Amino acid sequence: MATQELLILTGMSGAGRSTVAHALEDLGWYVVDNLPPALLPQLTEQSLDTHAALAVVVDVRGGKFFDELNNALSQLKSSSTPYRLLFLDATDQALVQRFESTRRPHPLQAKDRIVDGIARERAKLEEIRAQADVVIDSSNLNVHQLEKRTSEIFAAGMLPSLRVNVLSFGYKYGIPVDSDLVLDCRFIPNPHWIPELRPLNGLDKPVSDKVLGSDGVEDFVKSYVGVVQKMIPGYFREGKKYVTIAIGCTGGKHRSVAIAEEIARQLTTSSKDLEITAHATHRDVGRE
Repeated sequence: MATQELLILTGMSGAGRSTVAHALEDLGWYVVDNLPPALLPQLTEQSLDTHAALAVVVDVRGGKFFDELNNALSQLKSSSTPYRLLFLDATDQALVQRFESTRRPHPLQAKDRIVDGIARERAKLEEIRAQADVVIDSSNLNVHQLEKRTSEIFAAGMLPSLRVNVLSFGYKYGIPVDSDLVLDCRFIPNPHWIPELRPLNGLDKPVSDKVLGSDGVEDFVKSYVGVVQKMIPGYFREGKKYVTIAIGCTGGKHRSVAIAEEIARQLTTSSKDLEITAHATHRDVGRE
């Protein structure tokens, strides 16, 4: 990794911080776990000279030290130290299931319920989450899928280009919490109501042809790709290296999948001069 980077990893307890930390180590990052935030500037000054990619895990186990994270981030900014803030999140339901399956209490639960500890942690992390450069929602990811997502984003250290993840989803399963932009394609006729297309999904050519061939869809996709391209210079100015565009339809099986694939394809083929790469992922295919 030729370019030095500091990655600060935080997020909800149970959302997969340990999994991501181990994945980063496998990718060649030097990982420091549960560091008091007040030591961040000192550690960065000493370690970036010897470690091109340094990841620091900060979480509520640090107690009152976690409250110092904002001050530490301000010090890093004032010293012009480049860093990325990665926030791991998951739905309350997913977090409760994980804590119950491991039979471990939530760090902020005390004598109350798991959901009470989760609520306290969300309130505590609200401001930090708003500052995150990358948010990963692990609600529907197993360990291997989370490791893969980590590799996709951070395998090359500080990304030389903007990475765009075009994520299809079904509204009936909820909007992805890690989405930066959300696009609703439920205005397109639904292949679900065509018997021969119902068992298929948007990755299948008959469904894709039907969705992309519907009235107005070609212009719609082209216009949206143009809007994203106009945003890219601003993302670069703000130092944003990873963007998730969530494309939704009712079930996340037909329309959103086909549209996500096409948007990713057009962004890749028409944006070479803008230094971006795009790929499509599909959260809810096979869920029905």
